[in-house]
Amino acid sequence: MKLLITGGAGFIGSAVIRHIIDNTNHSVINVDKLTYAGNLESLESIKNNARYAFEQVDICDASEIKRVFNEYQPDIIMHLAAESHVDRSIDSPGEFIQTNIVGTYVLLEEARDYWSSLKGDKKDGFRFHHVSTDEVYGDLEGTDDLFTEETSYAPSSPYSAAKASSDHLVRAWQRTFKFPTLITNCSNNYGPYQFPEKLIPLIILNALEGKDLPIYGNGKQIRDWLYVDDHARALLHVALTGEIGETYNIGGHNELQNIEVVKTVCSILDELVPSKLDGIDQYEQLITYVGDRAGHDVRYAIDATKIDKELGWTPDETFATGIRKTVQWYLDNNIWCDRVKDGSYQGERLGEIEL
Repeated sequence: MKLLITGGAGFIGSAVIRHIIDNTNHSVINVDKLTYAGNLESLESIKNNARYAFEQVDICDASEIKRVFNEYQPDIIMHLAAESHVDRSIDSPGEFIQTNIVGTYVLLEEARDYWSSLKGDKKDGFRFHHVSTDEVYGDLEGTDDLFTEETSYAPSSPYSAAKASSDHLVRAWQRTFKFPTLITNCSNNYGPYQFPEKLIPLIILNALEGKDLPIYGNGKQIRDWLYVDDHARALLHVALTGEIGETYNIGGHNELQNIEVVKTVCSILDELVPSKLDGIDQYEQLITYVGDRAGHDVRYAIDATKIDKELGWTPDETFATGIRKTVQWYLDNNIWCDRVKDGSYQGERLGEIEL
């Protein structure tokens, strides 16, 4: 089986590729533009594997996408390429419209054209798996509601609006053209190789450098945390066994306030690398509250019952086990962190913007 994965040099995409190469006999074609968040060092362990190929291609480039499809003849497309950082979408929404909406449209059209040319079992078995986010659902009120696959879309940020738009395109291509698609919507991912603009790696690296640990607003925003390797397993399982036309929510069953996440990271760091900073006995002392993000959703929470009952997937990691593995990985991989932060990213959190 040949799987073409867009965005395979990103955080989640690289985890999916490592999982496939390390645990299956399938082949992978990695299509990635290599923007600031794409890092081939995340694939160092499998880069020379005979079942792996890399193509530096922008998904908005129709002719190059067509060439890749024709050259590699994939059986499954897993579409993960996207601009994904909410703060950046507030600052530069146009890039998110281009990649997440236009890019998905180009990919859908080239994939549909390629699929139309296939014959027999190759055509019957073809699948286009679109990977999305729980942020398309918007904000949950109260503490009991959960996002299901039937929840109406109500995106709050340019990022989530662009992802919602791409989801709608995928469903429209399935409905109108009978194009064989699947969609997954996941909760917040964390784990090794995550770009350090995201909360957990930012907190780890800032703490080790004695920098402020910035928390938006009051820090009580709630997210469901999903360990990236669990997500990678789920994505491959859906791509191979999910029912065409269906959507599956993927969650970690770990609802926590942002401030709880940060304090947990600090506690683990206190244990593993006690502070040698002047006047700082515990890393928690570095916590700083900053102006809240514009349009900041208060709570996301996934109901992952469907993927459990219909496909038999559940996460292996609790937050306690996953976060400890994550902190330890960043402590053990200073070289990777330093290279990621060599100038393209300086650890900023954009915070409150002028409206």
